[in-house]
Amino acid sequence: MVKNMGTNKVVNVIRHLAFEDLGSFSSVLEAGGYQVNYHEAGVDDIALLDPLSDDLLVVLGGPISVNDTDMFGFIADEIALLRQRVTADKPTLGICLGAQLIVRALDADVFPGPTREIGWHDLVLTEAGEQSALRYLDGRHCSMLHWHGETFDLPEGAVLLASTQNYHHQAFSYGNKVLALQFHPEITQHGMERWFIGHIGEIMQTEGVDVNQLRDDTQVRANQLEVQGELFFNSWLNEVV
Repeated sequence: MVKNMGTNKVVNVIRHLAFEDLGSFSSVLEAGGYQVNYHEAGVDDIALLDPLSDDLLVVLGGPISVNDTDMFGFIADEIALLRQRVTADKPTLGICLGAQLIVRALDADVFPGPTREIGWHDLVLTEAGEQSALRYLDGRHCSMLHWHGETFDLPEGAVLLASTQNYHHQAFSYGNKVLALQFHPEITQHGMERWFIGHIGEIMQTEGVDVNQLRDDTQVRANQLEVQGELFFNSWLNEVV
């Protein structure tokens, strides 16, 4: 938990796996004097969170599908929470699974993509994306880590911000304070080894992907993403909070 530096600024974070955390975003929040509260999906009661709080809500990634509601009842609680937040335009960031939960909260569909996208691929920003905080994450500045096998329809009223070759819908904004990212700008090189261990089953089942290549690519690309990721998050945070 980030220490409270004498302010009332709070970030509530819904986490689905212990090793998929805020990563490089933590240093931005610490420098800004934010108090960070992690809420563990499947353990903590997500329904107790105030959906209309002005505090920032970040919903992180995980290996489950937003469509797995029969197996994981907390998914419905997260969607209900997000539906109220996005309707009220409260500061909200969804990453990977978190982005797909925002999609469902906006009544659009999430479904299998054309292929699993695991590894490093550059983002291509739309004109709107280039005018947003995502400008720091453009492929001209850094490569991006992707780790997903599903995609989604763009919700009605959302603004598309970024794409990759295989996944047209990679990021969108909704209103003034809601941002959904299919990819992982928060990762750090140091933290990625935990991903390789925790996701080894998915890695082994994905053709053309192996741990050694992922590790080599991460050593080349992750440090620059960490720099650009902090610039992105700081810029977006200052816009919405």
